[in-house]
Amino acid sequence: MAEQQAMTTLEIKVKPGSKRPGVIRDGERLLVAVAERAVEGAANEATIAALAKALGLAPSRIALLRGRRGRIKLVGISGISAEELRGRVESLGNASAPVEAAR
Repeated sequence: MAEQQAMTTLEIKVKPGSKRPGVIRDGERLLVAVAERAVEGAANEATIAALAKALGLAPSRIALLRGRRGRIKLVGISGISAEELRGRVESLGNASAPVEAAR
């Protein structure tokens, strides 16, 4: 996680087309599983929605900065410090305890 001009960045891994959507913590990276397939940006939109819900943020505060076509993405989150984001990420379940995601 890095802080840049009132925007904190977070690297995530996305699993599109998942039968069990959710957001889980995998070390310091989040794994975001979404039911939507990677067609015409549907998985990216679902990823932003799921991430926002899991972190308790408005989707408008999350922007996809890098990785539109890949599974590893860099998202920017505005209006939150790196420390606060780290706390929210740590409060999520780990790989053995999925957190429900938005659909």
